[in-house]
Amino acid sequence: MIKEVTVAVTQRSQVTIPVDALRALGVKPPGKVVFAIEGGAVRLAPVSFTLESAFGSVKPAERPTDFDALVRAAKDDKAGETMRKLRAV
Repeated sequence: MIKEVTVAVTQRSQVTIPVDALRALGVKPPGKVVFAIEGGAVRLAPVSFTLESAFGSVKPAERPTDFDALVRAAKDDKAGETMRKLRAV
């Protein structure tokens, strides 16, 4: 049995997906859906692969970069460069 639900399209071309449709797809916030457009028909399906779902699925080849250390090193380099310029004046 097909259940049809009519929803409004806002000024910004947005629609609210009915909760029954989300349940049927197994999508919960903050999930994502994909609109498959073919001819004059649109099919709604759950997105099964996202960057968020892939996070942690692959072990890094190297240890993660210590970004705080990189920032400190960049600041130290910039400070040294500035001091050299001031001494040259």
